[in-house]
Amino acid sequence: MKKRDIAEALLSIQAVFLRPEDPFTWASGIKSPIYCDNRLTLTAPKVRTLIEEALVEVINEFYPNVEVLMGTSTAGIPHAAIVGHLMDLPAGYVRGGKKDHGRSNQIEGKLSEGEKVVVIEDLISTAGSCCETVETLRKAGADVLGVASIFTYGMKKGLENLAAHNIENHSLSDLDTLVEVAVDTGYIKPDDKNRILSFRENPADTGWMKQEVQ
Repeated sequence: MKKRDIAEALLSIQAVFLRPEDPFTWASGIKSPIYCDNRLTLTAPKVRTLIEEALVEVINEFYPNVEVLMGTSTAGIPHAAIVGHLMDLPAGYVRGGKKDHGRSNQIEGKLSEGEKVVVIEDLISTAGSCCETVETLRKAGADVLGVASIFTYGMKKGLENLAAHNIENHSLSDLDTLVEVAVDTGYIKPDDKNRILSFRENPADTGWMKQEVQ
């Protein structure tokens, strides 16, 4: 698996948009030159197969002793299920909070204390939801080996959060690779690369929007 292959695939189905001239507004209010929707990979069979097989490859390489896969809610759920099928492993998912009915589960699927778990995540930005998922599993007695994710922005806050929670993450591709592919294919201008990477360093700072493009 090559990061460039995954980046090309994500761009080909418009799972990732780069729009530095007309930024997106995230739910947090942040103006962003990038928008990522990896749910679109589920509707593109060839790309979906590439991604699921790449996740299997990453898990076999970095977490060979895994016993259970757990998806983040909600985007990680289908990927955990598909990869679990490919690897013949149990799969479940972790809710953002406990159910308000029934057994009030937060972890869906059978999980025994001490089982070795890999968390499947679609996107790492600030890593907040990912860290919450891991901590929920740890409290339930799971031995969380780490995270396998489709894409990461490589944001400083995300890296700091993962480190603070002692979480290992391996992503199939990242923003650095994606912008390189985008420049090579003419999707964005070479000068846009630096603007997008400047955004990544401090998303709350709109200074990247004011950088001159030649």
